[in-house]
Formats: sequence, C-alpha cells, structure tokens
Amino acid sequence: MGRLSVQKFGGTSVADADRMRSVADYVARGYRRGEQVVVVVSAMGKETDDLIHLATQVSETRPGREMDMLITAGERKATALLCMALHDLGVPADSFTGSQAGMITDSSHTRAKIVEVRADRIRSALDNGRVPVVGGSQGVSDERNVTFLGRGGSDITAVALAQALGAAACELYTDVSGVFSADPRVVPGARKLHRLSFEEMLEMCASGCPKPEMRSVEFARNHDVRLHVRSSFTWEPGTWVEKEDPTVEQPIISAVTSDTSEAKLTVTGVPDQPGIAARLFRALADRSINVDMIEQNVSAHGITDISFTVPHEDLTVALDVSRGLAPDIGAQEVIADRDIATVSLVGAGMKTHAGVSATMFETLADAGINIEMISTSAIRITCVIREELVDKAVVALHDAFKLEAE
Repeated sequence: MGRLSVQKFGGTSVADADRMRSVADYVARGYRRGEQVVVVVSAMGKETDDLIHLATQVSETRPGREMDMLITAGERKATALLCMALHDLGVPADSFTGSQAGMITDSSHTRAKIVEVRADRIRSALDNGRVPVVGGSQGVSDERNVTFLGRGGSDITAVALAQALGAAACELYTDVSGVFSADPRVVPGARKLHRLSFEEMLEMCASGCPKPEMRSVEFARNHDVRLHVRSSFTWEPGTWVEKEDPTVEQPIISAVTSDTSEAKLTVTGVPDQPGIAARLFRALADRSINVDMIEQNVSAHGITDISFTVPHEDLTVALDVSRGLAPDIGAQEVIADRDIATVSLVGAGMKTHAGVSATMFETLADAGINIEMISTSAIRITCVIREELVDKAVVALHDAFKLEAE
C-alpha cells in the first residue's frame, strides 16, 4: 500500500468544468504513483450561496432540516462530477455522501458537529484500489437526518477522515498558495509561512485569518493530524501546520492578522459590585451570543463601564439583551459601535521574548492609531482600533517586525 493522504478541494478549486478536470488530473497522477488518495470536495464556486439565496426566495421559515438537505446537494453534485472526470482518466473512483462515508453528527442543523466517523466503506474502497470522493461539510445524525457542518465544514470532514484512516497528512487545497505573514492584498510583500504550530494557526484563525476553518484546526490539534494548506492553481508546496517542535527556535512574530467582523458594546455606569458582570454575560450566553474581548474600566466612585465585542451578526440581539437588562443591573446606557476592527500579532516565540507589546504599542502610536481595547494570550496580542485605520495598522506592524519576504 502506498502513502495515504486526504485531499480537500474548496469551491474555487472545483468551480467549473475546467477546474474539475484539472483536479482530476492531479488526483490521477498521485493514483498512478501508487498513492492512496481520499478526496473531499466542497460545492462548486458560489453554489452554496446560490442555494441559500434560493431558499430565501421561497421560504420565510427555512426549517433547519430542510436547509441542510438543500445545501448539502451542492457537495453531492461536485462529488459525482469529479468521479466522472476521474473515470475518463482511467481512475476507478466512487462518490460518497457524508452519511455513506460514515460521518455521524449531532442533531444541530446548519452547524452540526461530528461525533463519530465510521469509515468502513471508505477503507473498503481504498482496499479495492479505488479513489473515494466524499461530499464535504455533511453527515447524518443519530436520528438519521442529513446534517450540514456549516461554512468551512469541508475542512472538518477532511481532517476527521484523515484521523479515522490514519492518513499521513490532510492536504487542504484552496485558491491561495498557503498561509501568509499578513493578507497579501493589504501587504504585497507578505511572506508565505512554510510551517506553523497548531496553536499559532488557531490564534490566527481566531483573529481574522479566513482559512483554514478554525474548527478543523482544533480537530487536527486534538488528534495530531498534520495539515498542508496549499494551492490547487499552482500545486506548489504550501504551509504545514503541525505540532510545535520544542527543539526548533520559534520566530518571535509569525503573522499580523486583522478582523473587521466584530462590533463593540459598552454598558456604562454599572455599579462595581459582585455579580453584575455575571448576570450580563449569562444573559448573553443564554441567547447564544459569542462574546470575544471583554474590558472593565477601573471603578470610579463605585461606578464602572463594561465593554465587549461580538460578531456583527449578533449585534442586534446582544443590544436587545443588554438594554433589556440595563435597568436590573443599574446601568446608565448601552452604546453600540460598529466601526471597529482588531489587529493582532501572533507568534510562538513571543513566550520567550520581552518587548513585543511595547513595540506594537509604539508602532501604532507613531502611526497615529489609538488603541481602544487590548487582549492577550501566551502567543497573541490583539488591539481594538478604528476600522478605517486597520490596513494602515497591519502595514505598519508588518514593517516594524520585519516580516516581509526576503
């Protein structure tokens, strides 16, 4: 048996017939070299968006069960077409839905979680010399309903299969050639990172890096599945994401990331006494609001302000919850601010090097950028700033820490 890899191809990689044939040719070359390949595909191009838009045109209720049935049709279509292209190249291939591939999930429609992988049919196909092509981002619940794993769910499908099958690596093919030290659209001189630890990649995902999907990196870290993020347009080596090697000195800063997807809420004039913050954040949690950064000002005369950030899509509900609770907790006002962004430094070497925070704050000050909130972890520093200044901040920090390509 040759080397086993799981190869996931995103929507842009299989966007049309030409792209399908290109992917099929690449998979066929590996097959002819004697490799065992499991392919996971996303829906073609913007098909998922189109299906969701179609649903909004015919329904106001859009029940979760039926939305999952609808959306996962896009991946099933892609698996069948890719198998046809492989057969034309003389490669025996079989398409599998998520349920046929043994992806068992919970019953949370539109964002299900994998609870078990029963990959017997995939192993059997491999043993018979065939290439399994699996529909990404889908599974079946214990109640035997089709489920959708959510946006980016094909990455999760691929990592879960790689773990279940004991694959040497999980290769995530996309339209970029790897993970960069900053968004190349903002910093043209950004450097492709050849290797990242799982922890660095998770911090980058949490602070604005769009690919790979964060839940897939968490799964890979928990099960030690090596990831290779690379391009299906150039096929060049990309970025390896794997367990940190303690024998290798880590770069102080690996990347500068930014995020414009959050808003800030400030609850002003809150009595500084035990239980107030607990009541506020419990009420938000009960409405499934994902709170990110939290900051409480130093108390003055027994009164304080609490600021926190939430995703834009949760702002309306978070505002309603906070304003509804304000009289009960003695708050004076609830202020919403949509025009914020975060800029972050991420690097495993930060743990053993002093002065990173000082350099970051000095750089932003020299650029005339005011910091509104600060959050840190062992390998990340995040600042909330004005949204219109975020690209300027990224460029300044990338230059200050000399991250440009050599």
